[in-house]
Amino acid sequence: MSVKSYQHQGVKEMPSQAHDPDRVAEMILRGTDAGGKTYVFDEQHDPTKPTQWWFQESDEGLVLFVVFYTQACRWSRCLACNLPSTCSKHNVPWRDLLAQINFIFNLPEVQEKKMKIRRFIASNNGSVLDQDTFSSMALMHLVVMVNLYFHNLEVFTVETRPEYVEAPELDYLARGLSEGDTPTTLELAVGFEAFDEHVRNDLLFKGLSLEKLERLVASMAPYRFRLKCYLMLKPVPGMTREESITDIHNAITYLTQLSEKHLDSVTGEPLVRINIHVNPTYVAKGTPLEPAFAHGNYKPPTLRDVALAVLPSEASPLTVFISLYDEGLAVPDGSFRRPGDEVLATLIESFNSTQDYDFLRRVVELTEP
Repeated sequence: MSVKSYQHQGVKEMPSQAHDPDRVAEMILRGTDAGGKTYVFDEQHDPTKPTQWWFQESDEGLVLFVVFYTQACRWSRCLACNLPSTCSKHNVPWRDLLAQINFIFNLPEVQEKKMKIRRFIASNNGSVLDQDTFSSMALMHLVVMVNLYFHNLEVFTVETRPEYVEAPELDYLARGLSEGDTPTTLELAVGFEAFDEHVRNDLLFKGLSLEKLERLVASMAPYRFRLKCYLMLKPVPGMTREESITDIHNAITYLTQLSEKHLDSVTGEPLVRINIHVNPTYVAKGTPLEPAFAHGNYKPPTLRDVALAVLPSEASPLTVFISLYDEGLAVPDGSFRRPGDEVLATLIESFNSTQDYDFLRRVVELTEP
């Protein structure tokens, strides 16, 4: 692989809890510097309103995705990520987080669709289970609100790094969710990003080993929690399109095998259902991708590349969601969506809502060289 290696010195795994907002801020700044980031944090955002929210269609029905405004991710090193730029480097008090949650549930569009929402994804562009950046009281309040308002909710998803996952907290969340009108399954969403160890940890600076992911799945199996793995297509400069597609193929194979390690003794079905959420990489402002793109050393993947990367999952037990959203954080012309991609995007959206792989095959057919 002809991937350019970026020097990355002095990276150590963070402690599980810092318990000090100023120390957390220092950790964020150290991570930002270690990752070669040049963006600034958003200190002008109204702390009583979430950063973003949107609806998605999946094969299970309507999804509400909410990004809460909190203190930024403590890791903040991942090369292609500028999501912390939407956050504060300072602590956001729990009262403000409660106000953000109430704001979401009072939105007219949420009230209108509340009986149709099947999945709720809670994000803070970091780790919702990091108790120093996302208040535990706010998380409890969020569980109460989804139980009160979303009577047909099937899945409650929280984004997190694995090091913040604590069994007692998961047990408490799961018991709370089970008390709603419809028993709701807890899903953990983790940034796996790339299968190749060198790409994932030496170049992308993810700080995630396969062993850590496997321990997480083993801890989830007795509870039958779900796992969502975010994967990035072509996340680093120097990675060819062929290498990036192959990496997704390898991730599909690995995650299939991982799901088959923990099976129901009666039905033979996986105890941990795994979904892969494939993010075609965009050129994020204020990250090392920006100068690489400006100097002609990086080109985002195409929607054809995405379809080719995902097709092998048809024969697996995995479900798939393909993101088509750059969250408004890409540099000009730095998105994976090009002019004229509207038909291809519609086909991919149809795939997301049906898991019908004929839509992806159609994307490939329409883009034959």
